[in-house]
Amino acid sequence: MLEMRPDCERCGTDLPAEAPGAFICSFECTFCAECADALDDRCPNCGGELMDRPARARALHAKFPPGTERRFKG
Repeated sequence: MLEMRPDCERCGTDLPAEAPGAFICSFECTFCAECADALDDRCPNCGGELMDRPARARALHAKFPPGTERRFKG
């Protein structure tokens, strides 16, 4: 199951699990659409491709909570 990290690692923008607009690599490094575009869809941590992260329905958050640990590197 995806961790659904709550923010962009590059700029700190909130990325709610139920909303579109997050991009992840195979290690789940997470970036907003603007940062993914600026990075040419390549993860700066591992060099992997950044892909659209699927959204998680809000109704499932209680049973399968999204991640809460923020990873903004500033």
